[in-house]
Amino acid sequence: MTSTAGVQLGPSAVESVLERYRDLTIARLMSDIPESAEDDLYRLVRAYPSRSGKGLRPALCLAVCRALGGDIEKAIDSAVAIELTHNAFLILDDIQDGSEMRRGAPTLPAEYGLGVAVNVGNATNLLALQHLMANRWTLGPNLAWAVLQESALMMRHSLEGQAIEVGWIRNNACDLADDDYYRMCMKKSSWYTCIYPCRVGALVAEGKHKQTARFDRYGCYLGAAFQIQDDLLNLTGHYAQYGKEISGDLWEGKRTLVLIEYMRRCTGAQRARMERFLGKTRATRTEAEVQWVHDELLASGCVETVRARARSLAEEAHMEALDAFDGHPDSEEKQFLLDLPFYMVERES
Repeated sequence: MTSTAGVQLGPSAVESVLERYRDLTIARLMSDIPESAEDDLYRLVRAYPSRSGKGLRPALCLAVCRALGGDIEKAIDSAVAIELTHNAFLILDDIQDGSEMRRGAPTLPAEYGLGVAVNVGNATNLLALQHLMANRWTLGPNLAWAVLQESALMMRHSLEGQAIEVGWIRNNACDLADDDYYRMCMKKSSWYTCIYPCRVGALVAEGKHKQTARFDRYGCYLGAAFQIQDDLLNLTGHYAQYGKEISGDLWEGKRTLVLIEYMRRCTGAQRARMERFLGKTRATRTEAEVQWVHDELLASGCVETVRARARSLAEEAHMEALDAFDGHPDSEEKQFLLDLPFYMVERES
């Protein structure tokens, strides 16, 4: 890692900040889940937050708030809502993708069935909404409403991004360009993973809605770098560290940047075979076919090309963070936000 401001934290220090804010958020989240006769429901709401995760999204919200001089106690309900929304998205993604593993354990739909998983996802979103409503008492009605508006905007972008990706799979889109991927990634990944948490953290700290847009480019680059690295880990990672099924994206037919690059480079015969593979459903793909695609992508050199693009995006995110925090005093949180892009593309889980 390199950094052009302050003392660079390094991977372990970045992870320490992530862990601190994750633990703070999860403790509050768990304490507010109801204990009731419907405990089978709320026990499963606790399932995904209880599993090991980075806590990236609430950490971004709280770190931005603190770096701008804000009170993180005023941001904690928003951070909890962000983490709950993330977990609801994970449940629904696992349903849509047919995923079998999540954070080292069976997914809710794989273990309990679709009906239970859908209900748990809905309950998780309801709890997120309740935390956003609680902002009225800590932030006042105007600022609480502004945070709620940010949440609605994030949800719209995320659903539109998901629709793009699902549509590609349904329609067997095989002529995608890099810009198509980046647009999908910005809407589906960058907005809810990075842009939204940063905007909410800044909003709580400064109380000025018009000031939040200065984090959009940082969040866009950071989210794209994060997603590309996730795509790469799905091909090259180790299950014990990654926590999700390796080659799961291939089973699902996802159009990653590596796949798009491969389709641009491959021979006519390779392309025809890949199009036939992508035109199948997950249920009709075979282990041998998935292994062939996996081997093709690794042998093509596309992984190295795409990894270099992720690193360039990390550099861009770092420069945007320097601009966004220009004039603000050095702090652990500020340095964390400056160094996070490099950590994102070097992580192994």
